[in-house]
Amino acid sequence: MKLHTIDTGYFKLDGGAMFGVVPKTIWQRSNPADENNLCTWAMRLLLIENDNQLILVDTGIGNKQDEKFFSHYYLHGAETLNTSLQKLGFNKDDITDVFLTHLHFDHCGGAIERSGEKMIPAFKNATFWSNQDHWNWAVQPNDREKASFLKENILPIQESGQLKFINHSEGVNFTQDFKVRFVSGHTDAMMLPQINYKGKTVVYCADLLPSIGHLPIPYVMAYDTRPLESLKEKKAFLEEAVKNDYILFFEHDPINECCTLQQTEKGIRVKDVFKLKDL
Repeated sequence: MKLHTIDTGYFKLDGGAMFGVVPKTIWQRSNPADENNLCTWAMRLLLIENDNQLILVDTGIGNKQDEKFFSHYYLHGAETLNTSLQKLGFNKDDITDVFLTHLHFDHCGGAIERSGEKMIPAFKNATFWSNQDHWNWAVQPNDREKASFLKENILPIQESGQLKFINHSEGVNFTQDFKVRFVSGHTDAMMLPQINYKGKTVVYCADLLPSIGHLPIPYVMAYDTRPLESLKEKKAFLEEAVKNDYILFFEHDPINECCTLQQTEKGIRVKDVFKLKDL
């Protein structure tokens, strides 16, 4: 097995929304905001080479939305999904599986692309993986999340016939060395890859822990549908991670790709920061 980082650029989101009840005077130390109170966030994906499989975890925001939509998110950065794949000698047609942690637009928007008037899978040879509970949650969205679950990102996956569901059971295996964790504080039945790699455990944190700045327990996003559940899930995960020396892989941290953890007098904090390629 080989793991690769796939950078797809950056976007901006409101800093207050990203840190919930934590005051700006505190969170801006780690994630400084611009004049519009917006912070920069990465859209960092994971590519897994596993025997005959080439698995892509999440797809970024994509490029099919209109100018008005993108004007809210200030996309920037030189890297795209295509350029990052090309640097590794791959292209979209080589992807065999697309594992979607959840169906918010910044995680699944790149799964579907526009072809004339049609919306088609961007990965024509891939199976797309979600789970039935989260799928139901996304296609019948609550008012709080409706703006994040866009039908044009989601329904064409099912219409293509390329969609399959993972059994919603804690600790289910996707592959031999790829276990699926389920958390439901951010959104219902979000899936986190937990991968055995080079004698270590790597966890793709998705929106349970968007960045290193979210490690303190109370730092929970206002986007989360069940913030107290997020708090409980994060606390339990961090205790497990520090005990077992897990490597955390951050999807949204604009600077830090991976870290290990240590127990301090202030709680669980960063021990070492590094890139996945340095493992």
